[in-house]
Amino acid sequence: MSENAETMPKRFAFVPPGGGQDHDWSADHIFVKVSAADTGGQYTLVEDNLKANFALGLHMHRYHAETFYILEGSLDFFVDGEWVTAVPGVCLHIPPGIPHACVMSEGYSGARMLMIFQPAGFDQYLEELAQMNEADFEDPARMKALEDKYDIVQIGPLPERKAPGT
Repeated sequence: MSENAETMPKRFAFVPPGGGQDHDWSADHIFVKVSAADTGGQYTLVEDNLKANFALGLHMHRYHAETFYILEGSLDFFVDGEWVTAVPGVCLHIPPGIPHACVMSEGYSGARMLMIFQPAGFDQYLEELAQMNEADFEDPARMKALEDKYDIVQIGPLPERKAPGT
C-alpha cells in the first residue's frame, strides 16, 4: 500500500452490528449508523431498538421527513389522524408537516427499526439530550428551545387507540 493511501481519510463508513454512536434511554436504545457528518447534513440513519414502555406523543416536523423501516416487532403509528400497524417489512414515510405519534403494539415487548431523518440533525439532538441532567429535562424552556432547534413541534399526548372501523 502506498504511503499516500495510508494517510488518506476513508471516503466511506463501515459500522459493525452494535456499532455507532450509542444512546441507551429508558424506552429505547438507539445506534447512530450514519451521522450528519457522514452525509454533509443530507440525512441521518439510526437503528432504534424500542423497549416495552416505548410511546411517543403526537408531534410533527416542519422541515424534515422521517422514514421508518420495521425490522422486528410491531408498532402502532398514528399518522395524519389515522392509526396504522407496522410489522416487519413495512416502510412508513412521513413528510414534513404531518402529525404523527407511535406506540408499541399490544402484546409486544420490543421492536427494532431503521429510521432515516432528512435532512440530518437527529443525531445531534440525541447528543444534546445525552448531555442533559434531570433538571434540564424538567425545564420547559430548555426543552422548548431544544425542540425548536431540532424541528420538533409537540402537539399533544399519544392519541387514544380505537378498534379498527370505529
